[in-house]
Amino acid sequence: MTKRFLWYPVIIGIFAALIWVILQKGQSLPVNAHTVITPAPAAAAMATGGWWRYLENLKHPLGLLLLQIILIMLAARVFGLIANKLKQPAVVGEIIAGVLLGPSLLGWVAPSFSGFLFPADSLKNLQFLSQIGLAFFMFIVGMELDISKIRNKAHDAVMISHASIIIPFFLGVWLAYFLFTQFAPANVSFLSFALFMGIAMSITAFPVLARIVQERKLTNTPLGIMAITCAAADDITAWCILAVVVAIVNAGGIVSALVTILLAIAFVAVMLLLVRPWLNRTMQAQMAKGHQKAAVSLIFFMLLISAWVAEVIGIHALFGAFLAGVIMPHGTNIRQLLTDKLEDVSVLLLLPIFFVYTGLRTHIGLLNQGDLWVVFGMIMLVAVAGKFGGSTITARLMGQSWRQSVSIGALMNTRGLMELVVLNIGFDLGILSPEIFAMMVLMALATTFMTGPLLDLVAFSEKRKGLLTI
Repeated sequence: MTKRFLWYPVIIGIFAALIWVILQKGQSLPVNAHTVITPAPAAAAMATGGWWRYLENLKHPLGLLLLQIILIMLAARVFGLIANKLKQPAVVGEIIAGVLLGPSLLGWVAPSFSGFLFPADSLKNLQFLSQIGLAFFMFIVGMELDISKIRNKAHDAVMISHASIIIPFFLGVWLAYFLFTQFAPANVSFLSFALFMGIAMSITAFPVLARIVQERKLTNTPLGIMAITCAAADDITAWCILAVVVAIVNAGGIVSALVTILLAIAFVAVMLLLVRPWLNRTMQAQMAKGHQKAAVSLIFFMLLISAWVAEVIGIHALFGAFLAGVIMPHGTNIRQLLTDKLEDVSVLLLLPIFFVYTGLRTHIGLLNQGDLWVVFGMIMLVAVAGKFGGSTITARLMGQSWRQSVSIGALMNTRGLMELVVLNIGFDLGILSPEIFAMMVLMALATTFMTGPLLDLVAFSEKRKGLLTI
């Protein structure tokens, strides 16, 4: 045993001495004057020495990105908890945190610090991470859609959901007619502007709605089942319409748009009719053999392929991720396994980055004139009248009580995250101006915030009459 211990200093000592000898000999070698090596930023900072080198390290892309993520997660967590205390979904607080970290507050109060924390050249990294998070999240949303529930209540749910799309879509297009001349960006056609205003008014945030229903213990009630079913049908329809709208905008011409739409229809048909049954058989075989890692790898591969194909076709990668989630098999526990793996990473880490990235593009300070706030009031009126009013009246026409109808209308008026996704797509495509973008973000916040108080008002009304059903 003693000999073994003696070998350690002998081996380490001999090779350490040899390394020292080589380093000493190497000092006498001539330096090649013709080769210039530019040190990396971090290495250059280390070479300068002094305490300020740590400040230089903060400007390194990786160091800055990590600092941004830390602050984003902290702000999202704090404001999410505050929102929960106010009986609001955490997503409301996270969206507010994103807006406050942008030019609307931080950039206004401390422009130098904001410029240091979120320099323009770092936004590409945040955008990349936010898109990855959105793809994972849309995949989860697709998996959470229960098509069987839509079939069970197909007539009423589809009628309410489609009315809650077509009415606000019409009102959005009508509003676009009056806003186009003043607010549309240069070289943007009325068709593109009007279609995006219409789809932005029509979106319902299915994930936020589902969580509100769950938090209020409405999941197994007639109201909860109907609301979730309507939102699911709304989600599928709205995303299909969005895919068509993006295809038309990207194509630029009628013929190109028709080709893109036909390719999109073929893509959806292949995924539903061919890939879905094949994936179901393959997943069952893999899970029966206990090959969970192989099954998860295959599903991630399908997610990436679907998103890539959708992006290449021209209907946006997020639609492909959503469709990949829809075709996931129900028979195995693979859905729960994937949800457990993806939801925490996407919801707690990557989605707050998306909120802040949206906030960095939202400049409420642009609304510095009274007439702009009048336009915002018109947008709010159209959004609430179309979604809340359209859903409520249609639900009443389908035989629901007034209280149930108002509750369904309040839930369908929830826009939240899904609205921000649509707005960012429109902003990236250059269809929405910064002013309209800021107004629409505020509208998404306001309509999501309204849901809780409206439901509380309905519940209070029922308590007063002794007819509490919620």
